[in-house]
Amino acid sequence: MASERYECGLKQLHAVDGEAGIRVIESLREAFPDVAAYVVEFAFGDIYSRPGLGLRERELAVVAALCALGNAAPQLKVHLHAALHVGCRPEEIVEVVMQMVIYAGFPAALNGLAAVREVFGECGIALPLKKAA
Repeated sequence: MASERYECGLKQLHAVDGEAGIRVIESLREAFPDVAAYVVEFAFGDIYSRPGLGLRERELAVVAALCALGNAAPQLKVHLHAALHVGCRPEEIVEVVMQMVIYAGFPAALNGLAAVREVFGECGIALPLKKAA
């Protein structure tokens, strides 16, 4: 039987990334059940469910952090999808990644933009984005 904390985390995970997030956890659980539980309970049950920030703001922060790390492309792609899923506009996502030029450097931002290109392509979002009038 799953704990209340796990159930809360699973609900948040689904809100953030839909069925794709659930599939990631199921895949992780096959080989590393304890790590899957930690991700659901701690990251989504404890952190994502805190008041103070909405899911949009949390995902923009995660995109910025993963981009700045420069070595987390698979996780960045997951969270780019999640950012779109929770209502972030493509323009916002691109601006957040471009902001990383200042704080993480050109290589990290360029790698981030490559991930953006890939995810946007998968989602049918054409680049370059049209500028608002």
